[in-house]
Amino acid sequence: MSAGWNTIESDAGVFTYLLDNLGVKDVQFEELISLDAEFLHQRGPVYGVIFLFKYPVGEKPRETPLDGVFDQDAAESRFFASQTIQNACGTQALLSVLLNKDDSIDIGPKLREFKDFTGAFPADLRGEALSNSELIRDVHNSFARASPFADEAQRLAIEEDDVYHFVAYTEIGGTLYELDGLQPAPISHGSCSFEEFPDKVIPVLQRRIERYPAQEIRFNLVAMVRDLRIRAREIGDQDWLYQEEQKRNAWQWENALRRHNFVGFIGETLKGVVRSKLAEGEAKYAEWVDEATKTTRTRLTERRKTKGGVSKEGEEVEEEQ
Repeated sequence: MSAGWNTIESDAGVFTYLLDNLGVKDVQFEELISLDAEFLHQRGPVYGVIFLFKYPVGEKPRETPLDGVFDQDAAESRFFASQTIQNACGTQALLSVLLNKDDSIDIGPKLREFKDFTGAFPADLRGEALSNSELIRDVHNSFARASPFADEAQRLAIEEDDVYHFVAYTEIGGTLYELDGLQPAPISHGSCSFEEFPDKVIPVLQRRIERYPAQEIRFNLVAMVRDLRIRAREIGDQDWLYQEEQKRNAWQWENALRRHNFVGFIGETLKGVVRSKLAEGEAKYAEWVDEATKTTRTRLTERRKTKGGVSKEGEEVEEEQ
């Protein structure tokens, strides 16, 4: 097994530029804030969706899935790879959609070469090939958050841990498939055309979410769609085009920030502030500390009152995955 895969966020900007850096053309991701088929249709064509959820660590393997049926033949005839290493499931989910849509997406020469090379492999060897691909691993890791602290991601998870996992849903050859590298084969959810995908995937996702307690809201869903700037140019909507360009600029800025560790900067800034307060005298310094303590207590009290809100939990999902 390969090593050295870091955790990445479930973020539309991360996924868009990850594929862009792998040489994929005219694809982007859109975050879905509700299970709304009409929203998907409006952003079509939709190639697939990536679903992030809390993984039940203590759950034992099942001979049959809780929803749908295993399609053993599709494990060989479609691009399906077993997950053989930690932290790779996000990128693996993206590729599970992408490499099954290479008839309608320009996946670029590097991924074309990878798919051709692994085409005759069984699922477990495809997973090993993916895990050991320096190109895919290096691009994946370039979007990981910089951290000065020890990474415990390689230790085995225990039942008490909050562990998150990515799976992909896409239409392939007239069937709606769930592609999960931790399962023995693709899971078929019945017949589905490319045009029907937005309508048919939503009920599947709803059933998946309903397995969890009502208070569990830590899910994240992004759709793989055609670059929305193309549609904006086709219909001559300059305002929409401008919004999409601004979105891209914001994504690039956020991705650049992820590569930097700001702990040292914050530490030096804090030292400078403390020195300036001490220069005003110990009484002024003590007054400043007291005010800061009161402000912090007020914020903690307000946070406890609003704990469990959707926006707060949504932020946690993106960071804990």
